[in-house]
Amino acid sequence: MEENTMPVYLFIGFLEGGKTKFIQETLESDNFNNGDRTLLLVCEEGIEEYDEDKFAELNVTMHVIEDMSELEPQNLGRIVKESGCKRIVLEYNGMWTINDLFNGMPDDWMIYQIMMFADASTFMSYNQNMRSLVVDKLNMCELVVFNRFDKEKQDKMEFHKIVRGVSRRTQIAYEYTDGTGEYDDIEDPLPFDINADNIVVDDRDYALWYRDICEEPDKYQGKKVTFRVNARHAPNFPHGIIALGREVMTCCVEDIQFAWLVTKYDGDLKFDNPGWVNATVEIKVENHKMYRGKGPVMYVKSIERTTPPEQPVATFY
Repeated sequence: MEENTMPVYLFIGFLEGGKTKFIQETLESDNFNNGDRTLLLVCEEGIEEYDEDKFAELNVTMHVIEDMSELEPQNLGRIVKESGCKRIVLEYNGMWTINDLFNGMPDDWMIYQIMMFADASTFMSYNQNMRSLVVDKLNMCELVVFNRFDKEKQDKMEFHKIVRGVSRRTQIAYEYTDGTGEYDDIEDPLPFDINADNIVVDDRDYALWYRDICEEPDKYQGKKVTFRVNARHAPNFPHGIIALGREVMTCCVEDIQFAWLVTKYDGDLKFDNPGWVNATVEIKVENHKMYRGKGPVMYVKSIERTTPPEQPVATFY
């Protein structure tokens, strides 16, 4: 742990997803409870209640956050100081976005772990009616646990596809209604050949490719990639830099964003800005000031104008 940082263990998910039960068990576990004073911040109170009678012997102090307006650095800093804690366990409200929390956190807070819990019997309804909130949670968590999963009536693949449509790195676990449980072992082969001399990314696979290279850029080091993308340039770009990418929709129209990578191109822009092009690039993972650090930089090997794809906005489905 870095000096002068406050470790935060973040538990997210929707009401009655199993967060409270898991947190109580974690606080009582010898593997977690090393004697350090712990602050339990509760942003959502469901039917399940904490056994506060045990908190004194566990060296745990609980504080309830009643309203999102309380997620403010000065207020949270005061709560931490009064508790005298060395670490924080935070049960977050499923109806609040993760960004709301990040914007309200004191600078010395550091997220050490994010786990999501969901009731399998209600998750599909949340995904259908509150898709943006589901994506918000799945996009950040390291592990999602589907509780109350009925093996006889529910299909793991349906849940798997929803998670993988948002993140390839999130682990998935199922807690079954018969008391057993297991981790998801469904393989997710990429829809393009990562070992090819020239990786060809079809129009329908751009969103998956972009997420994969952002999550694991090093495996693309020195690789060539061919795809149809949108070429853009802005006045504030350094000389010889353009942006190649596509608009990507994660869950709904409101979240469409231009997903691009820094691209080095010394030629003249002989196409509209923005304009659709077929391009072959070579990937080099290196430091670049537009990333403010290291990232995948694309070097153009060939580029030519083309027509837009049938579906200009890329998706994960």
